[in-house]
Amino acid sequence: MSFPVYLIGARGCGKTTVGKLLARQLSYQFCDTDQQLQQHLDQSIAEFVAQHGWETFRQQEHQALLTVTSDNTVVATGGGIVLRDDNRQHMRQSGAVIWLSVDHQVLASRLTADPEMEQRPTLTGRPITEEIYEVLQQRLPLYQQAAHHCIDANQPPEKVVIDILTALSRDSLTA
Repeated sequence: MSFPVYLIGARGCGKTTVGKLLARQLSYQFCDTDQQLQQHLDQSIAEFVAQHGWETFRQQEHQALLTVTSDNTVVATGGGIVLRDDNRQHMRQSGAVIWLSVDHQVLASRLTADPEMEQRPTLTGRPITEEIYEVLQQRLPLYQQAAHHCIDANQPPEKVVIDILTALSRDSLTA
């Protein structure tokens, strides 16, 4: 196995945490598109969106995805990366796409406890606990469309990694 593994899902689902653990298990590199973007833009995502808007941000996010796509890499994507059809197609065609699915109550709890929450711009202008359910409902079909596998990420990160490895090994057995 040498293709990229993309982790998709709502913000707070554990893509970065799980991605680092998964990369270690696979002896892959790890990359986070949000971190890549912040380094490239030299500012937080919230600051960039406030100055340039969501459409320009999504264009930058697409370029970051293309930049980090590489064999032997686990890529933690931004929660909204699935909003662009070309991103969904690119990930599906170039690697394995793993959707980390988490209940909206768990997401809200994780996000309100997150010290970096201010760096993530609100999508609706409402408090995170109110907006997460609505955003998830809009994005669920896109996550489903993009994913090769859906993994329950309500559990500890180590268990999520085991479930991903199991799914990926089933793929290699049927390939």
